[in-house]
Amino acid sequence: MQNHLKNEHSPYLQQHADNPVNWYPWGKKAFQKAKKEHKPIFLSIGYSSCHWCHVMEHESFEDEKTAKILNEGFISIKVDREERPDIDKHFQDVYRLMNGRPGGWPTSIFLTEELKPFYSATYIPDEPKYGMMSFNALLDVISDKYKHDKKTLVTEADRVLQHLNPKKDKIQATKLDESIVGRVSDQAKQLFDTQDGGFNKAPKFPQASTLDLLLDVYKLTDNKETLNMALFSLSSMARGGLRDLVDGGFCRYSTDNEWLVPHFEKMTYDNALLSEVYLKAYHITKNDFYKNIAFETIDFMLEKMSKNSLFYSASDADTDTEEGKYFVYSYEKALELFEKVNIPNKAHKKLAKDLHITKEGNFEGKNIIRIDDSDSSEIPYYAKAMEALKRQREKRAYPFIDTKVIVSWNAMMIKALFQAARADSKYLKFAITSLDKLLETMYINSQLFHSTLIGKEPKIEAFLEDYAFLAEALIEAYESTLDETYLITATKLTNTAIEKYYVHGKWKFSRGEFETDADIYDSSYPSSVSTMLSALYSISSLVDIVYKKFVYKTLEMYSYDVMRQPISTPKMTRMVIRYLKDDIIIKAKEEKLAMHITELDTISYPFALIKNDTNDGFMLCNSNSCFAHEKDFNSVLKILEKR
Repeated sequence: MQNHLKNEHSPYLQQHADNPVNWYPWGKKAFQKAKKEHKPIFLSIGYSSCHWCHVMEHESFEDEKTAKILNEGFISIKVDREERPDIDKHFQDVYRLMNGRPGGWPTSIFLTEELKPFYSATYIPDEPKYGMMSFNALLDVISDKYKHDKKTLVTEADRVLQHLNPKKDKIQATKLDESIVGRVSDQAKQLFDTQDGGFNKAPKFPQASTLDLLLDVYKLTDNKETLNMALFSLSSMARGGLRDLVDGGFCRYSTDNEWLVPHFEKMTYDNALLSEVYLKAYHITKNDFYKNIAFETIDFMLEKMSKNSLFYSASDADTDTEEGKYFVYSYEKALELFEKVNIPNKAHKKLAKDLHITKEGNFEGKNIIRIDDSDSSEIPYYAKAMEALKRQREKRAYPFIDTKVIVSWNAMMIKALFQAARADSKYLKFAITSLDKLLETMYINSQLFHSTLIGKEPKIEAFLEDYAFLAEALIEAYESTLDETYLITATKLTNTAIEKYYVHGKWKFSRGEFETDADIYDSSYPSSVSTMLSALYSISSLVDIVYKKFVYKTLEMYSYDVMRQPISTPKMTRMVIRYLKDDIIIKAKEEKLAMHITELDTISYPFALIKNDTNDGFMLCNSNSCFAHEKDFNSVLKILEKR
């Protein structure tokens, strides 16, 4: 049987279309049925590449007995969190309030027929374990409680909603000052894993925005310790496991401290952001190793994760319900593959050792390919081995790819392409083509949409993050091509975003069915607020200084949280530093020259001095274009004085 998901566009919802559970998509039809039959609602939120979402599906949602309980006692609703981040964000807040800690996926929420949440969980096992009752037992308890003591559940739901939407916001403000720079380094050191790189303990996420901030702090302060934390982390992550040495690309996070065993799903946003950070590390160090990793990652995205110049959202961790099956190798098979590409037999054992391939395996009896030194150039026959291992993968079923096109994630990838083009011009064509295709597909009659499938008409309107990341990508495009069309479009998008989402220094993430506040904390990727500020700040320099007031008001509103814990808000912290340094003198080593430029600017010279990372030079930009590409400050200053 098929349930009510059969006509949905979301690949995640399509995965559940043949479940015996009578799923509904989020909408009036399900809500009306719940009210008519006086049944509680079971809301399950997940995404297509989520491993534990698959586990719960196989254990419970494909089980006839569990489906019978759900179908008889509940109205069941499935939501793709990538398609509807507003719904997900709302219920993640609900979970956090109810449980006193952040949630995860799958998210399992029980609501009254009036859509009031009264119980929340994440993954729920089919048998009693992890200190939890089984899913079926929980369903029985909730069903009985709803029939005989609904009043108590409603009281709990009202309490949650009251805390979720307080009548008055408490606003604490503090002075923004340059002490934030030292605080970033100090807090990073406290969290830094000196043995394996990265921050905190497993599960370990790449935290690209934190690494990006540390590289910027180094450029500002010349603090080698700050630089080394970033570079050591980037090198450690590149050794294999989190980074797929065979196909390229990075997985979402590591289950251990060593970056060895990931959850094998690959997300577009991770690969876009990490490409940027590795490129920045290359520009700072001039070490081709970092550039090569960035290019390898981008090439993976172009080869495996794009179609018609648009980028898919994610690839799965599982193949045939088995996690990591596509990615790992047995010892015997690996040696057989070495033989096929004519690697001498006497080199096999040493090569296997170099690639961490053993008879015992390093992942459930099989082997994740890994190297001790993130630079593979010293390993004999490395390229041939990778060729053989890749050829073997081509015979395997590739993990499921979620072909959803998400504007914000595509924009991140396009921005990375433009940045890559400054190191290798071949990426410029890809960048321009992808950006133009994204605008053509998702920006229709001045209306921006959030997601769609290639070839389908988009239906879900954009959220703040889509406006923010797309505006940032457009500014990157303008700086790379000097095509003013991109700058005009970025300005239009930010104007619309201000109109829709800006409220007295605060920003909303969504204003539709769920009005949700936008966060300043970077999670899997940078916050939409800080990204919007980044775009607005650039536009204030290139178009009209009036946009700077929105930046300052927002920074002021969140000043206490950012100054207190800047490492938790990396991109917002970067915006504070940009604002304090006014972006004109952030790279100036000669104080006198910096003051001179600032003085000229106050006498109505609306030029910004921009650092050009490609050739370590500088250029002047006004509202129309960038010019005066020079190697040193003095040459630029002479041009500025003539004007």
